[in-house]
This record gives sequence, structure tokens and C-alpha cells, in this order.
Amino acid sequence: MRTSGPNVTDSPGSESHFDAPAKVDAALERLTHLYPKLIDLSLDRMHRLLIDLGNPHLRLPPVIHVAGTNGKGSTIAMMRAVLEAAGYRVHVYTSPHLVRFSERIRLVGGLIDETLLLALLEHVEDANAGRPITFFEVTTAVAFMAFARIPADVTLLETGLGGRFDATNVISNPIATVLTSISMDHMQYLGDTLALIAGEKAAIMKAGAPCISAVQLPDAAKVIADAALKIGASVYVQDTDWHVQAADLGGGFTYNSAQSEWTAPSPALPGRHQIDNAGLALAALDASGLAIPPFAVRSGMRAIDWPARAQRLKRGVLVAGLPPMWELWLDGGHNADAGRITAQLIADHWNDAPLHIICGMLTSKAAADYLRPLAGLAASFTAVPVPSSDAAYAPADLADEAKLAGFENIHAAGSSEAALDGVISRGSAARARVLICGSLYLAGDVLKENG
Repeated sequence: MRTSGPNVTDSPGSESHFDAPAKVDAALERLTHLYPKLIDLSLDRMHRLLIDLGNPHLRLPPVIHVAGTNGKGSTIAMMRAVLEAAGYRVHVYTSPHLVRFSERIRLVGGLIDETLLLALLEHVEDANAGRPITFFEVTTAVAFMAFARIPADVTLLETGLGGRFDATNVISNPIATVLTSISMDHMQYLGDTLALIAGEKAAIMKAGAPCISAVQLPDAAKVIADAALKIGASVYVQDTDWHVQAADLGGGFTYNSAQSEWTAPSPALPGRHQIDNAGLALAALDASGLAIPPFAVRSGMRAIDWPARAQRLKRGVLVAGLPPMWELWLDGGHNADAGRITAQLIADHWNDAPLHIICGMLTSKAAADYLRPLAGLAASFTAVPVPSSDAAYAPADLADEAKLAGFENIHAAGSSEAALDGVISRGSAARARVLICGSLYLAGDVLKENG
């Protein structure tokens, strides 16, 4: 069995480079059929595959490992922006992707080249030799292969689901771990209490590595503290060991700990919750031992790029059809805590014009719990399908969930474009906002449709 890996010398201008995206899609499609379950939490298959690949996870640049319910991707995007502003070479692994799979793997400042991605996918597929393994396990192995062969200074690694048995949790010696806000989500896999869910996510902590935690609900905080004590990890908790304070909405923020104090402009991502995520990102860098100059904090906060997180779409097919003075926004939040955060954003920033919500969700999510905080803030609600998922609410069923959540002006449509046309035809205000929300899969579909 070969373990040295594929030849990756194809030039980006070669014919194979132009064929690569379609071949990547075909390889990914094959990989989805290697295991009957999309999710089956275990590390046995992952360890077996990594051994066959020569253990690339043991050769990664220093790792900061991130778990939690909400805010993982935003926190990683902020760390990446600050690190790159400071001159560090950074690898990043996140999920899911929005438009192209290559979004999941960033190599020293850019998305992985499709030709390299295809070569690694085929190599890992060959090494696996048709044995049962989940899609996320295979693609995580692909990311590790890429990270191990391209030099960098830091690897930012996001868990896919949970932590204890997540495919990323084969990393034994991170320089830091991060626990973002933990709340109820994925109960069918992680447990039906906050304590059980927190226990799964806290399992990314490692002895001797600092763990940086957001403010947690009491049940989660106790589980994290107990787990850290048991394995010998130090936990640095927001509002106890480090502090982040917004000057005012849009007026910047300050971060301070026992060893550092930084002042920065508000993050490029909107919403007061992003101040907390910024603090978490800075606390992780602070505790990791990496040198972070103040200018990098300031520059990084202005440069954050993280699509479909309260993202305003400013051009494209869908935007072109809007009336003058209308705005189109996109957000992929999908659980109860995300609904609360979005409601806060609406109350803080969007109370100057009518808001129309277009929503599609997966049936694995408690739709009414997500929608309830939003019900009193929207002029209308339109339910739509999620084209890229077979596990989505039918629009009529999601409309029923919206009614249970307290919405009154409720509609259903067959697509986001049709929903937007309906909102525009019914709208009478000279100025309005439309928010498309409820699923990262829907967000990806909208970005493709908008061009």
C-alpha cells in the first residue's frame, strides 16, 4: 500500500486542472456511498485509515482545535484573519462548505487547489480500499494529508460534530483548544441534556494544553471544569480569566487578560455576539504562546471573511431584482441559540425598516425553537425548500412550524427566487430588508443561485 501520497506537480494551467472540479465532485459522490450512515461517531475507522496513510495527523503544524455549538466558524475566521495579519502561514479546516467542497480546506492563505484536492481524494480512496468509512472521516483525512505536506505555522481545526468521537479528535497535542458557546443541538447524536452535549464537546481538551471557554450555562460549565480537572487541562473562562468589552454598537472593543490588552475596531461580521467570538479568538491566540502584535489585532478584525453569517449580498442575480433601497441578507444559523442571536441582531441594527424572512430548514432541527425569537420582528415569513438536501422540511410543514412559533403573515414558495418575487410583489415599503435563513445548506444554494 502506498503511503507517500500522490504526485501533486500538475500546474494550475494544465488540462487536468480544468477537469479537476468535475472529477472532485465525482470522487466525493463515490465516497458518500462507502458507509450506510452519514454520521456514526467513532474513531476506530479514522485511526485505521490514518495508519494506512502514514499518520499524516502526526505531522501537522501546531493545532488550535475548536468545538462548540455556535460560533466555531466565526471564531476560526477571526483567528485566521489576525494570524495572517501578523504574518503567520495558516491552514484551516472547517465544515460544511457553501458552494464548493474546496472551501473546507485552506492552505496558507487560499482554498486548496482543485487538482491537488482531486489527487489527495483519489489517494485516500485508494488507501481505504472500499472499506466502510464516513464521508467526513475520509475528507478529514484528505485535509490532514494536505496540511502535513504544505509547510505552515498554525493549523486551525474545527470539529464536525461533537468532539469525543469526531474525526478531528485524533489530534493528541494541540497548542490550545477552544470551546465556543454550548447549547442544545444534534441531540440525536450527542445526548438529550446540556450536560451530555457539553461532555462530548469538552473531550477535545488535552492534558497540558490550555482550553479557552466562552461563558457557558451552569450545567455545561460544571462538566467542562470537571473534565479539565480529570485530565489535567487548564481552562481559561470568559469574564473570569479574560474579558472582552464593546465600547458601544459599532464602536470597537477591548480585550484584556493577565498577560495582554488589545483594543480593536468591531469585527467585520455584524452583531454583538461577534464581539464575544472576537474575544474568544483573541483569548485562544493569547493562551497559545503565539506572538500577536497589536496592529495584527486591529487589521485582522477589519479583514474577517466568513460568508453566510449575517452576510449582506450586494450583487448578483437575486440582488439585481430588488427594488431600490431594499437589502438582501443571508444567514446559516439553524438552532434555538442562533435564533436568539439573530433576533438580537435584528433588534440592534434592523429596526428602521420592515424585515421579511425567507426560511428553509432541515427536519433534524427544532424549527419552532429557532423561529420563536424572530416571530415578533418580521413583517412576513415565507417557507421554502432546501434544494441540496433530501432531509428538509416541505414548505407547507415549515409554514406550520412558523405558525406555532408565532408568525402571522405566513407564505410558502417553491424556491428562494419565487419567495423573493412574492415578498417584492406584496411589499409596499420604500425601504425593506429580506433575510434568507435557517440552514447553511440553503445559504449555499442561494449563493449558487445568486451567482
